[in-house]
Amino acid sequence: MSEKSASKAVFTTGSTMRHVVVMTATSSVGLVSIFAVDALNLFYISLLGQQELAAAIGYAATIMFFSISFCIGIAIAAAALVGRALGAENAERAKSMATWSLIYMFLLGVVIAAVAYPLLPFFLNIIGAEGETLELSLRFMQIVVPSIPLLGLGMCMGALLRAKGDPRRAMYVTLSGGAAALVLDPLFIFGLDMGLNGAAIATFCVRIVLVIVGLWGVHSVHKMLGKPKLQDGLSNLKAFFTIAIPATVTQLATPIGNAYVTSAIAEFGDDAVAGWAIVGRLLPVAFGVIFALSGSVGPIMSQNYGAKLLPRVQSTLRDGLIFTLIYCTIVWAFLAIANPWIIELFGAKNQAADIISIFNWLVAGSFLFNGALFVANAAFNNLGFPLWATFFNWGRATAGVIPFVYVGKSYGATGVLMGWGLGAIVFGIGSVIVAFKVVSNLPMNDDEYDSASVSPPPSSNSPFTSGKGAS
Repeated sequence: MSEKSASKAVFTTGSTMRHVVVMTATSSVGLVSIFAVDALNLFYISLLGQQELAAAIGYAATIMFFSISFCIGIAIAAAALVGRALGAENAERAKSMATWSLIYMFLLGVVIAAVAYPLLPFFLNIIGAEGETLELSLRFMQIVVPSIPLLGLGMCMGALLRAKGDPRRAMYVTLSGGAAALVLDPLFIFGLDMGLNGAAIATFCVRIVLVIVGLWGVHSVHKMLGKPKLQDGLSNLKAFFTIAIPATVTQLATPIGNAYVTSAIAEFGDDAVAGWAIVGRLLPVAFGVIFALSGSVGPIMSQNYGAKLLPRVQSTLRDGLIFTLIYCTIVWAFLAIANPWIIELFGAKNQAADIISIFNWLVAGSFLFNGALFVANAAFNNLGFPLWATFFNWGRATAGVIPFVYVGKSYGATGVLMGWGLGAIVFGIGSVIVAFKVVSNLPMNDDEYDSASVSPPPSSNSPFTSGKGAS
């Protein structure tokens, strides 16, 4: 018989809306701080007076988005499995999976960095970087790419802390990174007069800080890690990658869609790309709470699923969507009102200013539907239906981006951005409908609830059948 945890999983009692709000609030503080400092970093670069530098950051961010997506996919699997094991009060399995999740993450991060590094000129050229802007982007990426394994470890440890039910220390991981960047960015960029290279070195240092603080929370405080056993590593592979592979494929959809948008905007020159880069920094600062929400509702769902509390899984999904609606509406109104000051802050002109304006006035509203998609994907990934998340994310990134952006190009760079926003509506609504169907038809038999079993249920328990599964 497996070892049982001494305490009950924290998300299986109390108000689900309270758990959603507390988890999201604490997660978003650290996450938004990272995004805010990232935006400040771009602001520092803009003070150097070269539009090519801002454009270079935009191209580099598009490429880095791919590596971040890999890391998110692995972190989703780690949180889902550890959270489900804790919900089932199987402490031994939770510790084994947490330990091997970090090992898997580090090894995959090394592989990603090793493969990406020699191909950087090719990738940057594909999305439209050329001339001096290409050289600047490449220089930045060559410093940052080797830190991908560190970024992955930091993200995974934050996910493990949320799965444990400790959003406060998960917040410390990202908040410490934001605080480090707040100090190191101006130090390297201006104090040491290193410019773009300084921004890249500061990014590398920040990722070291993420790992140190994450290890403190995961290992020193919660004792979530144990001595890795090769047998456990091999036996955990199937369960882990059953979630990790589709979750990673799901996450890759967004950067591919964004890469297409970047290449479309690049046709209108560096000025337009600079505007898109500013939007790329502004968006996560404004909607970082929604990014945090998608990572916060997952552990709540997985613990309650592991504990066989299906009504609480349903209420968590509902509360996450209500939170999304309220928050996105408020932020959209704020961006529209603050538009002139945002343009002035970044010194944007011409097409760059137009792109920022169209985002603040119109396109920001599409995040109501993007946020709904995030919450639905959290349900799919944590409840054993990761392929639905893959379907909807790829649908959004292809059918929800390419035709809309293609048509939008005929109206200029702002038309590209409007097309990108419009495509979110169909897939946001569709994902929510399917998510509720999935939750209402979750399997009830003990085998499906076993924390060692995470494969999608058999076709007889499809969310589109009339039955609820064996009870």
